[in-house]
Amino acid sequence: MQNQTRIVIENLSPQIDGGAYYIKRIVGQTVTVSADVFSDGHDIIECCVKFKHEADKKWEEVRMVPTENEQWNATFKVEKQGLYSYFVEGWVDYALNWQHGTERKINDNQYVKSELLEGAEYVKSVMKLASNSEKEYLEKLDVYFTNESDYDKAIQEVLSAELHQIFKKYPIRFLENKSKELQVYVDRKKALFSTWYEFFPRSASSEERKHGTFKDCERLLPRVASMGFDTLYFPPIHPIGEVNRKGKNNATNAEPGDVGSPWGIGSQYGGHKSTHPELGTIEDFKSLVKKAKELGIEVAMDYALQAAPDHPYVKDFPQWFKWRPDGTVQYAENPPKKYQDIQPIYFESSDWKNLWKELLDVALFWIEECDVKIYRVDNPHTKPFFFWGWLIGEIKKKHPDVLFLAEAFTRPKIMNELAKQGFTQSYTYFTWRNSKKELTEYVKELTQSEQKEFYRPNFWPNTPDINPFALQNGNESIHLQKYFLAATLSSSIGIYGPVFEYRISTPMAPGREEYLNSEKYEYFKWDWEKENKITKLITRINTFRKERASLQQTNNIVFCATNNDQILAYYKFDDGKQDETLMVASLDSNYTAQSMVLLPNELLGNLPVHITDLITGNSYIWENEWNYVELSPDLPFHLFKIQR
Repeated sequence: MQNQTRIVIENLSPQIDGGAYYIKRIVGQTVTVSADVFSDGHDIIECCVKFKHEADKKWEEVRMVPTENEQWNATFKVEKQGLYSYFVEGWVDYALNWQHGTERKINDNQYVKSELLEGAEYVKSVMKLASNSEKEYLEKLDVYFTNESDYDKAIQEVLSAELHQIFKKYPIRFLENKSKELQVYVDRKKALFSTWYEFFPRSASSEERKHGTFKDCERLLPRVASMGFDTLYFPPIHPIGEVNRKGKNNATNAEPGDVGSPWGIGSQYGGHKSTHPELGTIEDFKSLVKKAKELGIEVAMDYALQAAPDHPYVKDFPQWFKWRPDGTVQYAENPPKKYQDIQPIYFESSDWKNLWKELLDVALFWIEECDVKIYRVDNPHTKPFFFWGWLIGEIKKKHPDVLFLAEAFTRPKIMNELAKQGFTQSYTYFTWRNSKKELTEYVKELTQSEQKEFYRPNFWPNTPDINPFALQNGNESIHLQKYFLAATLSSSIGIYGPVFEYRISTPMAPGREEYLNSEKYEYFKWDWEKENKITKLITRINTFRKERASLQQTNNIVFCATNNDQILAYYKFDDGKQDETLMVASLDSNYTAQSMVLLPNELLGNLPVHITDLITGNSYIWENEWNYVELSPDLPFHLFKIQR
């Protein structure tokens, strides 16, 4: 038989898929819970949100406040990393119900002696919970409510705010009802705000035709730090397969001296727990990670679960691969791309438990041996969802600081499922969103739908795999525009360099989003000392990202009306509205664009508004709702600091 209660709790949010997955926050953020809570009849009801960290024994609570149409809201703050649980509890508050009903009778000039005796019972019931001073007050009320001679005093006290507050403070939760428990996972701040730079360590050498090393990478750390990047991501650093090795431009047959793709992992020199011998030793890599940390940079490793044909796994654990009747293994394909140098791992193996354990051990090895705290995961959408939920959960139990970026450019539901399974951040469709309509609709989807509770976007204008059409043979202006949009629309951003800032964007062929002479298949000697307008503006933008709290989050964004489809304007603010910025960007990389920009409602009540362009230092007073802007391809954006 169902437990007796009069309270209905429904439409509880936030929750993901009925509570199957946790929502996400970072330390110091808040969770605003809403629910429809109601009862039969006209009695007064109360409700609260109860919450606690997984390491705590006692529940904390915050009372909910009614809004409209039976909806109640409450907000609590998450102070520690890890899992929090929360639920809504509601009850009919008979003491408050008594006070409210008696007050109405008194105002109707009714004699309420019987009601006072009833009130005395409620007073006694809360007396044992009250403080000493409150107890003195309640004892006095008990006398008033039960003595005829104190009737006038009793009437006054029935109407008192003090009694109301005591009843609110110590509710009698009779026939209460509770919602299901939900969870929120709390990460460190970098889960929400990060600035990534990717380069190939084998291209770090300062000498012609010489393979780069981890020591060479150490030499480049000050450059990465000075440009304002806090995360340095390397493609796989493991030995590269020699069987079916790819040649330049993805040629099927490698020529002597071709270095192959780093994603073809494993050879006679080792597998996923080894470093490429030409890059250096594990000790060299540890030194690199340590020196990067001293400069405020975390090194992110590539976690790519696949094997070259000569990976030790293929010989030692053949059951982890799917063999065809002719004794071969189907290589990886993503038509029209073919990866003859990669054998997919067979997750449906009957030996899957040992397989999962080994893959977990690989991740833990680099975390515990080399202090790696960030993984960029290659193609997670081609592995089972629930494997990722298990692996991330196991790692987080021991190492809650570890973050995971999902590299999955695939169908929306699949990308969402990976985020629900625990991926900290996710690549996005930003790479292909270029028009005002596309950008506005996509960012609204990320920030105003259910996605905002579990999907943290990381905007990348380019990657080694993607030479987007918008950037192919693109001019300086389009590169500036794409970086600015990524860096101010999303709190996490990444670029593949120095290809991006040096505008290396010639395509392999028309209609292909691949680089000619792709660095995936060879190494280069870059002029790492070279500076240009793009590097300088990237540095400046990154500096202001670190200074402005409004740019260190993604969801607090309002798009502003403009009368030119080539001008995009948007307003951002931090949770406390202590920092506010206004961005205006031209989407025309060839011609000067003009527009009027409508200030958002949040600012209209504070006219005139004083704004300063952080890029140029110029200040303006905007006195009207609509204001004129003009942007040239030379500097296609404004980054305004707002002063109320």
